Amino acid sequence: MVKKFPALLTAALSLAMVGAMAKEKPATAVLKDAGGAKVGTATFRETGGGVLVSVKLDGVKPGVHGIHIHAAGSCVAPAFLSAAGHFNPAHKQHGSMNPQGMHRGDLPNITVAANGRGSLRATVTGIDLGTGENGLFHPGGTALVVHANPDDLKSDPAGNAGARVACGVIGR
Repeated sequence: MVKKFPALLTAALSLAMVGAMAKEKPATAVLKDAGGAKVGTATFRETGGGVLVSVKLDGVKPGVHGIHIHAAGSCVAPAFLSAAGHFNPAHKQHGSMNPQGMHRGDLPNITVAANGRGSLRATVTGIDLGTGENGLFHPGGTALVVHANPDDLKSDPAGNAGARVACGVIGR
């Protein structure tokens, strides 16, 4: 029995380390346009203040675009309506400039240059990479959606950001 203790301790520590590494591994999304072409990638990494979202686009129409985390982990083209509305577990209104807002899935606009490339880094508070109500892996999952127009950051429910032009399911 004494000889089994070191083996059990080693196994327990190994499991704890695997669990810790799984939490550190970022979530990702591959963004595709309505035709199924890859137009971007995103990573989601937990930080002390929420989730750091890093997005890189390549092949999106130049200009300013709204971008949001949506409440369902589905991206059925061409309109991506299967992604549902913005991720909003706190039942707020939309937009960082809305006094009654904001959705937990609201992000700053992303600017795409003339070459079709753009990037965004933003920390979203009040969410995590868990499976609970505020988790991006709650039942049904979540998706990242790029819109055709800029988000006005205040109009409910979606900031007048227009059609959905790219979508990616957020996964591990």
